Amino acid sequence: KKKTQPQQQQLHSGEASPAGLALPAPRGERAPAAAPLRMTVTKMSWRPQYRSSKFRNVYGKVANREHCFDGIPITKNVHDNHFCAVNAKFLAIVTESAGGGSFLVIPLEQTGRIEPNYPKVCGHQGNVLDIKWNPFIENIIASCSEDTSVRIWEIPEGGLKRNMTEAVLELYGHSRRVGLVEWHPTTNNILFSAGYDYKVLIWNLDIGEPVKMIDCHTDVILCMSFNTDGSLLSTTCKDKKLRVIEPRSGKVLQEASCKNHRVNRVVFLGNVKRLLTTGVSRWNTRQIALWDQEDLAMPLIEEEIDGLSGLLFPFYDADTHMLYLAGKGDGNIRYYEISTEKPYLNYLMEFRSPAPRKDWV
Repeated sequence: KKKTQPQQQQLHSGEASPAGLALPAPRGERAPAAAPLRMTVTKMSWRPQYRSSKFRNVYGKVANREHCFDGIPITKNVHDNHFCAVNAKFLAIVTESAGGGSFLVIPLEQTGRIEPNYPKVCGHQGNVLDIKWNPFIENIIASCSEDTSVRIWEIPEGGLKRNMTEAVLELYGHSRRVGLVEWHPTTNNILFSAGYDYKVLIWNLDIGEPVKMIDCHTDVILCMSFNTDGSLLSTTCKDKKLRVIEPRSGKVLQEASCKNHRVNRVVFLGNVKRLLTTGVSRWNTRQIALWDQEDLAMPLIEEEIDGLSGLLFPFYDADTHMLYLAGKGDGNIRYYEISTEKPYLNYLMEFRSPAPRKDWV
């Protein structure tokens, strides 16, 4: 067999190589000018899939058992409200009881199993429907009940040693059971209460009397929320309306009839002049909506969450502009970041747990 050698391409001086490189010309000869190099730049249309956020990797972690409170007989009342409250010293939890309402007050450092005979606050004649700590005095807590009363309690340092039955103040002004209490955020000893008589009473605790009544609702009030300085009060109602009220005059500044979004809870979003509501859409899916507090004609955005039935509770951290959504009976908590520019509401991630929750503080 004949072996064939591959042909070698000879390059002469001044000719271009296959790679496009010119060999140096012999001495005394001028090399031809090389063809100019041209580069084509393609304009990229790539955009990031997620909005950049320093809270993107925030995550939750379940506390160890020794750092939990165990053995507490939590109330079975189906009233859609908070039954626990916490401050820097104490945790208060409404408990199941017979023959009147009661709640526990436990120092935060006293974790572990709670004995069945642990001392309780048990002065109400009906079920306790709401409890709130005074933001100015950490030992003062307000409670309201089905017995139509609002009561103010002073918890001793170190917690209760025996059952407490005598309140510092007993406030009577509602004709039906009282479902909500809310402290004014900037003025001490001013308390708001909402009853099933469709009225909001403003109490001055220095004199123990109501100083103002807001009578603009046509059905049961579901939620109350103040803006940062307490100059505005927002309410949701069973009449499917969202209201922004000036507390001093009782005047309704803005009102929205929510036909496609049946509102349940509302929260002011710090100083960004926005309101966030949770509710149910016309297809019975859980939904959140963002509103401009100065114009409630239409929500800025509406977003469907899921098809579960538990009530969604919004919690807003004004320092980080983060919103937390927790639902009764859910095993997860969703995190969002609030911004002043579109799309306003930015989903971050969620915490998941196999155990369902009844409340969140």
